[in-house]
Amino acid sequence: MPKNPTLSYVCSNCGAAYSKWAGRCSSCGEWNTLEEEVSLGRSADIFKSKGRLLKSQPVISAASHDQPRLVTGIEEFDKIMGGGIVPGSVSLVAGQPGIGKSTLLLQIANALAGKMEVLYVSGEESAHQVSLRARRLGTSTEKLHLATSMVADDIAKTVEAGDYRFVVVDSIQTVMCQSISSAAGSVSQIAASTQLIMAAAKTSNCAVIIVGHVTKEGSIAGPKVLEHMVDVVLQLEGDTYGGFKILRANKNRYGPTNEAGIFEMADNGLQVVQNPSAALLAERQLCDGSVVHATMEGSRPILVEIQALVNPTNYGYPKRTASGVDLNRVNLLIAVLERRTKLKLSDQDIFINVVGGIKLAEPAADLAICMAIGSAAKGLQLKDNAVVFGEVGLSGEIRHVPFADKRLAEALKLGFKVAIGPRQKVGKSNKMIHEVSDIKSALNKFLKKG
Repeated sequence: MPKNPTLSYVCSNCGAAYSKWAGRCSSCGEWNTLEEEVSLGRSADIFKSKGRLLKSQPVISAASHDQPRLVTGIEEFDKIMGGGIVPGSVSLVAGQPGIGKSTLLLQIANALAGKMEVLYVSGEESAHQVSLRARRLGTSTEKLHLATSMVADDIAKTVEAGDYRFVVVDSIQTVMCQSISSAAGSVSQIAASTQLIMAAAKTSNCAVIIVGHVTKEGSIAGPKVLEHMVDVVLQLEGDTYGGFKILRANKNRYGPTNEAGIFEMADNGLQVVQNPSAALLAERQLCDGSVVHATMEGSRPILVEIQALVNPTNYGYPKRTASGVDLNRVNLLIAVLERRTKLKLSDQDIFINVVGGIKLAEPAADLAICMAIGSAAKGLQLKDNAVVFGEVGLSGEIRHVPFADKRLAEALKLGFKVAIGPRQKVGKSNKMIHEVSDIKSALNKFLKKG
């Protein structure tokens, strides 16, 4: 006979398990991360049980039964999903509070409701609150249904019934599985609720999107197994109070993971930004410390402005601040500039800003950041209104970056005639790009007095 369920406490940060609750996890050192979890324990009956022989089929014949995707008509979202939502899939959408997760999913549900029966399940807001948002977004179809529930068993039963082809659950941290006694949002509740809903979705071939909260560090709240269980993990990033919202696919079993969709919040919901480069550079002023960088968001090139401000420090320790780019990377580039050029920055406060709320993670922004710092430190401008890209090594060399042709094409489309970057591979030279080999020669050659 199986053992009775026992309680254990699992760290939501590292996954370490303990028999008693403690304020601090001794494995990772984090405070207040131990969450209650129900464990059935091991039983001899489990190892004595006999399974059944699995029925297999050729991979080719299994793939021949592919079903058409659910196309929403929202171009950026469909591109990220790989052409639309796959029936029977379970997707997770996460993001900061107020970033627009519920708004985006209500727009997606409304778009699909014109073709099929759709259900929006809210565990956070009342039906009146959701209906007010739906009215603001212009929802009018009768096929979009609304339900409020915090019971995962009821949601799974509704999904399994097969009356709906698309279901949104907002959010997984607010629903509870009746067989578990812990509070909603705990590790055991999130894992069990997701498992219930996921099994129902696979059985009924219903596409489900669940909303997930994030921690103050920006990672998805709950156990890491949540991201492993679902088929697609989407992250909505950006400034809560304005600017562009970027939807990224961190995991996608049915499409690419290098795509990103760019949206902007309007009165009628999140709208696709057709030309983000032009919008980001619309208010740019030519001055020292301003450099245009050609970055890549997924497979799409975007031109963004990187601004640098360099001032003498009034304290013994200079201040370094970066918005939109990793501060550790900025400190590394400042060290390279001091070591490989004649710039003296040890007694200077340095501030870096990426305009428009865009966050740069690729090393191709190194050269643009260095040029912006050098320009601001000496009060010089670029000789030509040029686009800059390239990775900077510790010895000051400029290294090759991918998708140079796409970056140059985007710059040419917006009227730029000159680009500054690394040496191109043999057979891929472009007259538009001015090749540089190291950061010192780039600063000496392309900076001038304004």
